[in-house]
Amino acid sequence: MEMKNLLIRRGCLLLALAAGMLPSPAHAQSKVGTTAAQFLGIAVGGRAVAMGGAYVASNQDVSSIYWNPGAIVQADRSEFSFVNTDWLVGTKFRWFGLLVNFDGENAIGASVTQLDYGQEDVTTVTSPEGTGEQWSAADLAVALTYSRRLTDKFSIGGSVKFVNQRIWNESATGITFDVGLLFVTDFNNMRIGMSMSNFGGDLTLSGKDLLNRVDIDPNNAGSNKTLVADLKTDPWPMPLLFRVGVAMDVVKNDEMSATIAIDALRPNDNTESVNVGGEVGWRNMLFVRGGYRSLFAREGPFTKDTQQEGLTLGAGLQYRVEGFASLSVNYAFQKFGLFGNLNTIALSIGF
Repeated sequence: MEMKNLLIRRGCLLLALAAGMLPSPAHAQSKVGTTAAQFLGIAVGGRAVAMGGAYVASNQDVSSIYWNPGAIVQADRSEFSFVNTDWLVGTKFRWFGLLVNFDGENAIGASVTQLDYGQEDVTTVTSPEGTGEQWSAADLAVALTYSRRLTDKFSIGGSVKFVNQRIWNESATGITFDVGLLFVTDFNNMRIGMSMSNFGGDLTLSGKDLLNRVDIDPNNAGSNKTLVADLKTDPWPMPLLFRVGVAMDVVKNDEMSATIAIDALRPNDNTESVNVGGEVGWRNMLFVRGGYRSLFAREGPFTKDTQQEGLTLGAGLQYRVEGFASLSVNYAFQKFGLFGNLNTIALSIGF
């Protein structure tokens, strides 16, 4: 028992130290909006989005791959899920996740995240109506996750992610890592979760459009005017994010359930904020949810008066086929300020 407690303390200390390494906006120049791969911060899952993103300790399903990889082993079944969000300015956000729980002690997961910006005609000064070509842009992340239950109350896990961003003929590729912990207490099934996401190197764009012919000595008539130069782009860091949260079942019986949750977030490209949310369920079949995102965000263009994220609402339906599978549909609505309202649909099969 002493060894298990030591492992728990060391795991919590590791994440706490990692959080302390993040730059503090109160003592450094603002870094709002200074990272690449912003799509890695788009919330995943109809239930999670509807609960305001307060989900690092609420999740025990396939979406744990995104929120807290240390929690996927706590799920009571294996599960596949597809999530679709009509994202900002006409873009499409899609997420696929698969969780396989082997024996309640070990679980693995895999996910694919995609943000599609669509296509547009290529225009130039001489061809304002279009050249006949089209350009496109897309973001992609593929993650592999492993989680292990160290005790009946404590689990830990991690993910490795391949990240790619592409705009027309240029792209950037990198590898990031996630790590998470989940501790379940005996008090009303209160859960304490922590995670650190997107720890990795910088992203640097490269591609054929950055190749240019230059004359390195224009004053010398005998110089080679067809030398090929490769324009160098600046590296951009990953959007490192530390989350810590608490969730608790205030009501739990065969007829009704009620869960409340709160998360504190500390990113490296914005200010600290808080997400809150809750869920009420009837017979583990019908669910109503609500939440609020980005409370207390305070710096740069995203002050309390101009903060875009806010109220979230949603509902869910789950149907269990005894001895076979469970089917669930979850919907989430988000208010997003000047960008309008966003809608998320998630379909899941548990087996």
